[in-house]
Amino acid sequence: MSLNFRKPLLMGILNLTEDSFYDGGKYLETIAIEKKIKDIIDEGADIIDIGAQSTFIDRKEISEKEEVKRILRAINLVKRAENRELRKTMISVDTYRASVAEEVIKNGADIINDVTGLRYDPDMAKIIAKHQVPIVIMYAKESNGRTTIDCIDYEDIILTLKVFFEERIDFAISQGIKKEQIIIDPGMGFFISGKSKYSFQILDRLKELKEYFDLPVLVGTSRKSFLSLDGKLSPKERLEGTLATSAIALYNGANIIRAHDIKEVKKIIDTMENFNFPK
Repeated sequence: MSLNFRKPLLMGILNLTEDSFYDGGKYLETIAIEKKIKDIIDEGADIIDIGAQSTFIDRKEISEKEEVKRILRAINLVKRAENRELRKTMISVDTYRASVAEEVIKNGADIINDVTGLRYDPDMAKIIAKHQVPIVIMYAKESNGRTTIDCIDYEDIILTLKVFFEERIDFAISQGIKKEQIIIDPGMGFFISGKSKYSFQILDRLKELKEYFDLPVLVGTSRKSFLSLDGKLSPKERLEGTLATSAIALYNGANIIRAHDIKEVKKIIDTMENFNFPK
C-alpha cells in the first residue's frame, strides 16, 4: 500500500506501553489490544501508529526483543481484523531502533515513525532506504528518543525547524532514502519545549514550513502538554484543545493528523474538507 495525500489522513495511536502520558497500561493484554485496533479501524483511521516504548526521560525502557514482541503481536492483530481489506488501514511503527524497524517492516509495517529524526540509530536510514518505506522524521530537542520538560527558548522556532529538517533530509537522501519517502513532523509539546507558546507558533506558521520543504507534514497535538492551559487541565481534559489545534493544523496544510480520539478527530477532518486546503 502507498500513501495518498489527496485529502488529509488520520493516524490512530496505539500505545503498547505501561507508562505513556495519556493511555499507558491500557493496551498490554491481547483482548484490550484487539478491541482498540477494531475501534481505531471502525472509527475511520487511515493509519494505525503502534508504539511500545515511552519517550519521557523517566519512563521504563524495554529491550529491543520485548519491543519487537509487543509490536508484532499488534501487527498480527491488525492483519486479522475482519475489515482491514475493506478499510486498507496502513500500519505505522513508532520506533527509533533500526533492528526493530527491520523486523516490523518484514512482518507488515508500512511506515516507520522515528521521533529522533534518524539521529539515534546510525543504521535506521539504511534500513529505510533498503525497504523503501515512508519515514516520518520528527523534530525533538533531544536526539536520544527521550524527551524532557525543559523550557527551551527559540529566537525563531520555524527557522530552527527549517535548519533541522534541511540537515536531516540531506542526510536521509545521502543514505539512499528518496525524498518522496519523507514525511516531516514538527514535534509539538515537550518535544519542542516546556513553554507552550512555541507549539502554538508552529501551528500558526505551519503553512510556511510546508511550503518551504514541499513535503507531507504530520501533526500530533493529541492531549499534549501545551494544551494544559498552564497546568490547569489533565490529559483527560484536553480533548477540546486537541480538536481545535487539529483543525488549525489542517487549515494550515497538515497532511496527517496523529490522534488518540479517532471518532472525534475524524469529524474534524470531514468538516475541514469544506475548506480549500493549502497545497
